[in-house]
Amino acid sequence: MAASVALFRPVTLVSHPALSNQRVVAPQTRRCKIPIFRASVSAQPFVAAPDDLVASMLSKVKGTDRGVSLTKDEHKEVSSVASQLAGYCVDEPVKCPLIFGDWDVVYCSVPTSPGGGYRSAIGRLVFKTNEMVQVVEAPDIVRNKVSFSAFGFLDGEVSLKGKLKVLDDKWIQVIFEPPQLKVGPLGFQYGGESEVKLQITYIDEKIRLGLGSRGSLFVFLRRG
Repeated sequence: MAASVALFRPVTLVSHPALSNQRVVAPQTRRCKIPIFRASVSAQPFVAAPDDLVASMLSKVKGTDRGVSLTKDEHKEVSSVASQLAGYCVDEPVKCPLIFGDWDVVYCSVPTSPGGGYRSAIGRLVFKTNEMVQVVEAPDIVRNKVSFSAFGFLDGEVSLKGKLKVLDDKWIQVIFEPPQLKVGPLGFQYGGESEVKLQITYIDEKIRLGLGSRGSLFVFLRRG
């Protein structure tokens, strides 16, 4: 949004007989235009959800390996709380500056949505997930990282860097570059580009909820 700042110079008027009948004209106000920056944020007020709803969501997903160990009924309970939280979402969450920051992925209704094959039933036997982090940097960069231990002793990570594009008031699209895989001292790039679409259904200072284009529900917890 364009903005302007008025710069005023202080004017001191000195009484002088010779100038008593003359009109003193103060210098005209000068305006300095600030360049327009394209950004996907705006300072808009929001009403956070009741603390008990946020606490309920976090308690339901804590210690579940990001939702893997939950039963179908427990997944439905998470979905129910998510629906209640959505009622408190700001009108244009994609413009809310709270989207930026470092987030832990603490839940996904579909285990393979974050992490791909590393989070499949077979993949989890080999790769133990240590961290699953998403970093959203202004104005439009998204970084995903999954760190793991292979066979219980070999540390590694998969990372992706993507470009964020706003589709409408609630939906975003991220186009990721080919993933980077690092295992021990070795690192290489593999695969091709990928993309995801995500609807932001709730956000506050602590948590963020997202709904994928295929219906996967994500719960993010702000780090720090």
